[in-house]
Amino acid sequence: MSASLITNRLDFAEETAGSIAVQIRNLNYFYGQGDLRKQVLFDISLDLPKGQIVIMTGPSGSGKTTLLTLIGALRTVQDGSLKVLEQEIVGLSKSELVKVRRNIGFIFQAHNLFDSLTAMQNVEMAVELTQNWREKRRLATEILTRLGLGERLNYKPNSLSGGQKQRVAIARALVNRPTLILADEPTAALDKASGREVVTLLQQLAKEQGCTILMVTHDNRILDVADRIVNLVDGRLESDESLDRFVETHDPKRLDQKMFIL
Repeated sequence: MSASLITNRLDFAEETAGSIAVQIRNLNYFYGQGDLRKQVLFDISLDLPKGQIVIMTGPSGSGKTTLLTLIGALRTVQDGSLKVLEQEIVGLSKSELVKVRRNIGFIFQAHNLFDSLTAMQNVEMAVELTQNWREKRRLATEILTRLGLGERLNYKPNSLSGGQKQRVAIARALVNRPTLILADEPTAALDKASGREVVTLLQQLAKEQGCTILMVTHDNRILDVADRIVNLVDGRLESDESLDRFVETHDPKRLDQKMFIL
């Protein structure tokens, strides 16, 4: 991405700061200490407007998940500025970071479900964080049914398929209608039909609630839901484009528009 394009985007973002869900400036991140210290993110500056669906692509090991967890306040920012939902998270205490996370829905590659709890109970736990005790059963039932698990409410994870577990994890992330959703390969364990149902639900949430979604994926079949596609390579932001522009500037044999239609 050209320097002038970056400058124009950032100037526009400064003028419309109130409509920005995530604002990143000059973010660097390192793993390890001393001689083993290795930089994995380099001078990342990026804005995610409210209500937008942004897909992050790039090779494995390029820093996508690291950036996602930094935005989700699951890692400590080492260098740069990171505002999430208009809150600068650099320097916040642990209790303050917890408050930020309550407005974020997380969908990870690993299901991270409690094996001793049913699908219903796993989702109810997310509702309990908001202290909405009276509505937790109704809300959990509603979202699980919407994701095709109405007949699996009382099944424990060991009795569910990989795809069903992933849908429970997605239900848990969506049940409180968060302002920001961070999704790491949300369709990886799903078949075409289930994957399309999930991304359609995410689209509806973005439209109805003004929810912002940042999704890391290698699944070319779902790129069509994105308002923008961000490409991260070797820890550097290489491009930030609309879907049409992304298709134009990449290998047409690999990124044919037709492959986005399920």
